[in-house]
Amino acid sequence: MNAEIIFVLTLLAATVGLFLIDRIRMDMVALLVVAVLALSGLISPGEAVSGFGNPLVVMIAALFVVGEGLFRTGVAAAAGQWLLRVGGSDETRLLAVLIPLTALLSAFMSSTGAVALLLPVVLSMARRSGMNPARLLIPLAYASLVGGMLTLIGTPPNLVVASQMSESGMTPFGFFDFTPIGLVVLLVAGLYLIFVARHLLPTRIVEKRGAAHPPLAEFAQRYDIADQLHLLAVPAGSGLAGKTAAEAALRTRYEVTLFGIRRAGRLLSTLVPVLAESRIEAGDRLLVYGSPEAVEQLCLTQRLSSLGFPEAEMERARKEFGVAEVALRRRSSLIGKTLKEGRFRERFQLSVIGVRRTGQPLATQFGATCLEENDTLLLAGGWNRLRELQQERDFVLLDTPEEMEDVPSHGQRAPLALAIMFGMLVLMVSGLTSNLTAVLLAALAMIGSGCVTLPEAYRSLNATSLVLIAGLLPLALAMERSGALALIVDQLVAGLGDAGPRALCVSLFLLTSVFSQFISNTATTVLVAPIAIATAQQMGVNPEPVLMTVALAASTAFATPIASPVNTLVLAPGNYRFLDFAKVGVPLQLLAMGMVIWLTPLLFPF
Repeated sequence: MNAEIIFVLTLLAATVGLFLIDRIRMDMVALLVVAVLALSGLISPGEAVSGFGNPLVVMIAALFVVGEGLFRTGVAAAAGQWLLRVGGSDETRLLAVLIPLTALLSAFMSSTGAVALLLPVVLSMARRSGMNPARLLIPLAYASLVGGMLTLIGTPPNLVVASQMSESGMTPFGFFDFTPIGLVVLLVAGLYLIFVARHLLPTRIVEKRGAAHPPLAEFAQRYDIADQLHLLAVPAGSGLAGKTAAEAALRTRYEVTLFGIRRAGRLLSTLVPVLAESRIEAGDRLLVYGSPEAVEQLCLTQRLSSLGFPEAEMERARKEFGVAEVALRRRSSLIGKTLKEGRFRERFQLSVIGVRRTGQPLATQFGATCLEENDTLLLAGGWNRLRELQQERDFVLLDTPEEMEDVPSHGQRAPLALAIMFGMLVLMVSGLTSNLTAVLLAALAMIGSGCVTLPEAYRSLNATSLVLIAGLLPLALAMERSGALALIVDQLVAGLGDAGPRALCVSLFLLTSVFSQFISNTATTVLVAPIAIATAQQMGVNPEPVLMTVALAASTAFATPIASPVNTLVLAPGNYRFLDFAKVGVPLQLLAMGMVIWLTPLLFPF
């Protein structure tokens, strides 16, 4: 064992040790690895930073942009709502839907791509259901890795093994040769993740990026309007039918604020934020704010029917419009005027549904009250209009509800985003272009079509994940160049002695699986596959079951957050620690090994 091997193994051990201690951020540890390798002379400084230009890192960055496009256009939220409808808010049922869906997607595209696409869906779904995303993201990552065991193109190690078989004059594995074993592993992994891993997954609160925004319910409590929301039906004989919102003058006449109209169309119902010129029609449903007494008087006078304010209606309303809290500026043109005198709705296309002064909410009848400096207003209106409040000169935007994060800013481009995503999948599955090219084209298409703006694309890049992957890729190169990995493989194979073929499979599974936790599983497979073939031939056994074992073992990268890019992708959003992956992943590795070692010889005899 030379000095270079000792150095690389020491560096690997120190890196893992720092990850386990969890005192230094993992991306900082990765940058320290880059610096040490650059100074060591084992690889050149250019090679030490080559990970930042590695195709894998570039592809993951582009996938973040694609995922952001799906989020900004509302596709992710719609998919999350579908999952919630099918799986409900129950964690067990939700995982029972999410795991096979993720695995199926990973069987026909890269697991990294599958997770990058589903990550915004799961995060959106978790926010809507109030579920901790840390309970869902590790199962999402592991399901994608197991999905790679289902087909030849599911993961690069499968293709590496098939290529090695061709070079050795053997018939390579077919597209679905992996499927029988992969399906059994998926079934066992699914049961484990649903019924056992739930007791091992962390329950700590996930840290939110930036300042946390309160939910809509908190705004309602803050302005004392929780019981002031009503849904009213407009019959054909109502006096409001045919009038505009300005002509109805509900605030002036009844101290009731009209802030939304639901109108039935031929194919669907649409929620319309109310402007001054918005016309009320027979059959409309009016969303209003006011005291129960004022609303009752309005219904009696105008022949309206009160429908309460069901939760389903609230959910539909949230999609179209929401609220924002603003404070009047010192020189605001609204100071000293009532809302009517300031022509608030006409000027700002928003409705005031709450006013606070000196920290206390005013009474419901605030329409005739003159506004004062430092008053805070709760505004209701279209989400897009609320986003423009930063540019208003009359008031300062104070806060928006957390639900605003799930509202699509480019919802009209959802069909484009879906078309781009499916085009990317077609390119990746068909092999017409490389995966990197397909993903880059999709990311550029998302930006070029307006599904995501350039600033939004930059904000979508998860720097922690990208730096961690880029910083550790040179360590794999150093292990290969120093001979450290080859030395360990040779020693293990030599130690087998006269052991049988099943012992060889167990040893190679453990070797491939362990090294896949710290370096690329593709690089590990490239080194182990030729040795597996040579050892099997020397022992006089069929290389096929041995190579199948190596390929499937490379997909069991469960035990560390650096074992696979998919683990790194969910690391920051789930607020995970290094040991979280080990607690959940090691038992799953052992289960997968048991299934593979048992089934492989049955389908591919020695």
